[in-house]
Amino acid sequence: MSDFEQHRAHLAAVAYRMLGSVPEAEDAVQEAWLRMDRADVTDVQNMRGWLTTVVARICLDMLRSRTARPEQPLDGTVAAARMATGEAVDPEQQALLADSVGAALLVILQRLSPAERLAFVLHDMFDLPFAEIAPIVGRSENTAAQLAARARRRVRGQTPDPATDLVRQRRLVDAFLTAARDGDFGSLLAALDTDVVLRVDATAAGSATTIRGAQAVAANARAFSANARFAEPALVDGAVGIVVAPGGRLALVLRFGVVGDKITAIDIEADPNRLQRLELAVLD
Repeated sequence: MSDFEQHRAHLAAVAYRMLGSVPEAEDAVQEAWLRMDRADVTDVQNMRGWLTTVVARICLDMLRSRTARPEQPLDGTVAAARMATGEAVDPEQQALLADSVGAALLVILQRLSPAERLAFVLHDMFDLPFAEIAPIVGRSENTAAQLAARARRRVRGQTPDPATDLVRQRRLVDAFLTAARDGDFGSLLAALDTDVVLRVDATAAGSATTIRGAQAVAANARAFSANARFAEPALVDGAVGIVVAPGGRLALVLRFGVVGDKITAIDIEADPNRLQRLELAVLD
């Protein structure tokens, strides 16, 4: 196995967490191979560290250019690089890579600035010291640490109201999501209050829709099972909700009203402007 191939999985993991896209992560890794092929690496003693830095710089450039050129390919020679390395796209590996990071975390990472995202990913997920991160973002070591700290606060969210019973909320939301995934009508009914109200905004349903009663809401929730594989519990404005993010792109948020041990209300929101204003954080 070549020096590059033995680090490919690690580089793909770094790139995916930086970019949130399997195809873009593959492009970044292939560009790193091209740069290694062009460079004199005879004196490189830590190839893993050197390649990690290369991939991080490539990802940072890609993140910074997304707004200006969202559809611009990284490099016309990437396809040639894939041929040169003899690597075919492996759908199973793609799926494993996509499943390696939670949907909620991917959504939150996309809300960070490129420099914050890089500092957080490299330090908190891959244990790179800030002394090595600082030159990549062009900041001091102390500033790199501050970037990661700001990102960490966004990922973890604000301290919830002490009166909010997150444990009870999480138990009910988990039960609802599991039952929806399995199409388990009985378990859905068990989680729902008899008079539960489901409200779906116009973006999600075509027109604003309200459904009342446990039977009707449970029947509707079973139809959600097709998208449930993209769903994950998360903190939504300080309460336990669900984010639905195919490919790491936020599409829906489910918010829950809870009284006692029953779900009394569910709001499904898909309006992009509304979603952007929500405070999201990962659950421990």
